[in-house]
Amino acid sequence: MRQSSHKTVCSQALGINRKNIYRPCRQPAKDLLLKQQVEAIHREHPAYGHRRIDCHLGINHKRAQRVMSRFQLHPPRRTVRLYTTRSTTSHAYPNRLKNLMPVTRPHQVWCSDLTRLVYRGTIWYLATIEDVATRRIMAYQIGKRHNSALVLSTLQQALATGEKPTIFHSDQGNEFMAQRCTDFLHQHRILISVSDVASPWQNGYQESFYGRFKAEFGDMNRFDFVGEFLEAIHHHIHYYNHQRIHTALKMPPAMFASQLDSDCCLQKLGT
Repeated sequence: MRQSSHKTVCSQALGINRKNIYRPCRQPAKDLLLKQQVEAIHREHPAYGHRRIDCHLGINHKRAQRVMSRFQLHPPRRTVRLYTTRSTTSHAYPNRLKNLMPVTRPHQVWCSDLTRLVYRGTIWYLATIEDVATRRIMAYQIGKRHNSALVLSTLQQALATGEKPTIFHSDQGNEFMAQRCTDFLHQHRILISVSDVASPWQNGYQESFYGRFKAEFGDMNRFDFVGEFLEAIHHHIHYYNHQRIHTALKMPPAMFASQLDSDCCLQKLGT
């Protein structure tokens, strides 16, 4: 009688039914199952944090964060290694993005930058062009020199897709402000936009891309041959465009771009 009374008092104090006092907790088993799911995802997407995990599995991000923290399942941390180009002020191009409404159309704005990659003591440079609306990398080139030739070849590759931006945005680096590059943009009737001096945040899409690219790419010296190193860069950019979930889009950039194209077609048919 005393034991039964004690159970009743305890259950009332805890605000639960008496039957639940000896019921085993199911949460540890659920957490263990989620841990196994996260580990399986990390084998294909090792850089996924809790927000991409929740998009991939369709669960609450707080639950993903709690389980990943409990089992120490962490993606690689970003390290800040700034690479800056030499600016030139001998131009009259404004920052056209300052007063621009939110970019929602593909190819409304392309942004571009380049970064330095060090492989076994040799410096390589990666130049990319990104569509702001879809976050898709439209073109990229790798070279041993950060010059106008590298920028121009990346521009030519991007336009070879058959698309053309209204605005092309970059920083004030000599590579982008070179006469051959600005003439090329003028010939194709593309408006030029540049960030203010010492204002990398004004080209934040590219800064973010390079920061995550380097963190997720990992140790560049793990490759035995330079060909393997360059092939891995190609593979990672393809992975970024077609497989990796972008947190702002909740899907890969290429998939998001395809959706936007489909929506535009439906709108045209509707009108």
